[in-house]
Amino acid sequence: MLLRLMHILSLILAIFITQNAFSFVANDKESLRVIAMNPKLDLQQRVAAIKQLYPKQWGDADLMKRRICIWDLAGRSGPIFSAAQDQKTELMELGIEVEMEAYTSESILAEELKAGRCDAAFMTGMKARIFNKFSGTIDSVGALPTIKHMKLLLKALSSPRMASKFEKGRYTILGIAPAGAAYIFVNDRKIDSLTKAAGKRIAVLDYDATQAKMVLKLGATPVPSSLVGAPNKFNNGAVDVLPAPLVAYGFMELYRGMEPNGGIINYPFSQASMQMVALKEKFPTEVAQLVREGFQKGFDRIINQINLQTGDIPEHWWIEIPDKEKQDYEVMMQQARIELREADYYDAGMLTIQRKVRCKLDPTRFECPNPVE
Repeated sequence: MLLRLMHILSLILAIFITQNAFSFVANDKESLRVIAMNPKLDLQQRVAAIKQLYPKQWGDADLMKRRICIWDLAGRSGPIFSAAQDQKTELMELGIEVEMEAYTSESILAEELKAGRCDAAFMTGMKARIFNKFSGTIDSVGALPTIKHMKLLLKALSSPRMASKFEKGRYTILGIAPAGAAYIFVNDRKIDSLTKAAGKRIAVLDYDATQAKMVLKLGATPVPSSLVGAPNKFNNGAVDVLPAPLVAYGFMELYRGMEPNGGIINYPFSQASMQMVALKEKFPTEVAQLVREGFQKGFDRIINQINLQTGDIPEHWWIEIPDKEKQDYEVMMQQARIELREADYYDAGMLTIQRKVRCKLDPTRFECPNPVE
C-alpha cells in the first residue's frame, strides 16, 4: 500500500514538474517576443531574440536568403528598383540576404507572389489592397491632404500595437513607403472640377471595377487601362483625364498629353503609397515589425528622392481652383470614402485613423466635431 502511494505521489510530482517546464518555455518565448517587438530596445538585442524564437529559420545561419520582387515600369534601370537597393543593407542587419528581381508588370508580380516564386513583392498601394484591405486603404481618395499627414499616419502605423492589422491570411505587409501626392491631369483647362468631367473619358485601372463605377456616377466614361497604358492613352488623346502621382509628369512625359491647353488641377486627391507584401511564413510577425519600422525611419529620404525625380513643374501647367471649390471637393471625397467603405472596398478602421490624423493637424475641419468615419 505504501509503495503504491509513493508511486502515485511520484507521478503527481512528475506531472507538476512537466507542467511547470512547459510553462517556463512558454513564458520564455513570450519574453523573447516582447523583446523582439520593443522599438525602444537595441536592434541587435531584438534580432538576437528573433533568432532564438525561430532557430530553424534564423538560428543556424548568419543570413537567411529571401527573394524580393520589385515592380518598376522601367525594370532594373527604373527609379523604384534603384531606391529599393537601399533596403538591402538594412535587411542584412536583420539577418536577411536579399536577391532582388525587377518586374515591369504589376499583375504578373502579384501572381508570382501568390505562387510563392517571390518571398515578398513591392507594389503600389492600390494593388496591395487585394492582399490587405487595411493597408490598401491608405491611398483612399482625399484621406491624406498633404505629405505631413502621410508622415504622421505612417509613424502611427509603425507601432507594434498595429502589427496584427498587417497580417491577413498567408500575407503580411513588410513596409509602406510614400510615393508622393496624386493629382488630376487634364487635356483641357476647362475641366477644372469633377463636375465638369461629365462626358469626358477618364482612365481607370483595369483590375479595379470600383473605380469605373465611381467615374460613371460623375457622368463620365471610364477607360480601363493598365498602369503602363494609362499615361500612354493620355498622351495620345485616348483619355481626357488621368489621375496620377506627380512624379509621373516627367517620368511618363505627361506634358505631351497636356499640350497645348491642358494642365494639372492644383489639389491633391490622394497620397500614393508603395507597399512591400510578403509571405508570412517567410517573414514572421517580429521580423515584419522591424522592417516596417525601417521603412518609417526612411520617410524623409524617400520624399527627397521623389522630389528630385519630380523636378520643377512649369508654373503655367497648374490650374488653380477657388477655396470654396476645395471645400466642395472635401465633402465629395468624404462621401466617396463612406460609400466605398459601405461597399467593403475601404477598411473602416483605416479610415478612422486617417480622420484622426486630419483632425489632429487641423481640429477646425468640418468633419471633426461630428465624425462619420
